[in-house]
Parts: sequence; C-alpha cells; structure tokens
Amino acid sequence: MELTETNFSEETEIQDVIALKLEESNGRSLIVDSDDKIELIMKALSSTTRRKILHYIQQCEEGLDVSNIAAQLDMTEANISAQIKKLKKAGLIECDYCSGQHGVRKISKLKYNNLIISF
Repeated sequence: MELTETNFSEETEIQDVIALKLEESNGRSLIVDSDDKIELIMKALSSTTRRKILHYIQQCEEGLDVSNIAAQLDMTEANISAQIKKLKKAGLIECDYCSGQHGVRKISKLKYNNLIISF
C-alpha cells in the first residue's frame, strides 16, 4: 500500500468523522466512515509485521501463501497465519485456496491498492 499526502485548500470543511477510502486497482473504491470499521483497519495496520505482510503481498500480483510469507519474514507459519487472519478480518486482503504439494494452500492477495484517510 502506498501512503500519499493530499493538499487541501483553506476552504476545505472539517468533517465530524474520519473516513477511509479504499481503492481497488480497477478504480472502484470503498469509503469507510464507520468508527468500528475504521478502528478495525487501524488496529490491523498498527502492527509492523502486518504492514510487512501487506508489502510482500503487494509485490506479487498472484498473491502469496503463508509459507512464502513466513520464509520472507523469518517467522513461523502459525504466526503469519494469525496475522493474515487479522488482515482478512479488517478487509484489507482476500484469500483463495488452491491445491499444493502437501494439501491446500491459502493464497493471500491485496484487496485494495490504496488507502486514503480523510479527517
């Protein structure tokens, strides 16, 4: 995910609620203005490990499985799996399942390319 700065004019009105704008690569976007959902997303992003996971997933268009992410971050698959679960719950990633050498692989992909925070 890329964090960008936006310049606002002096005429910009201050809103009561913080809003998050999530943009997909195809241009579709989702505005999140529910405090509960915003808090869930911010908690998910508060972890350095989860931000690193998002970074690695972003580098691979077809997504990454838990074992690949664990190897990149030198962490256990159990830890990465728990972090993936939190990112999915926050709606930041989506997971698909496919067959692998030793059973089923869970492939994680970014759901949105950009996250814009409006105050």
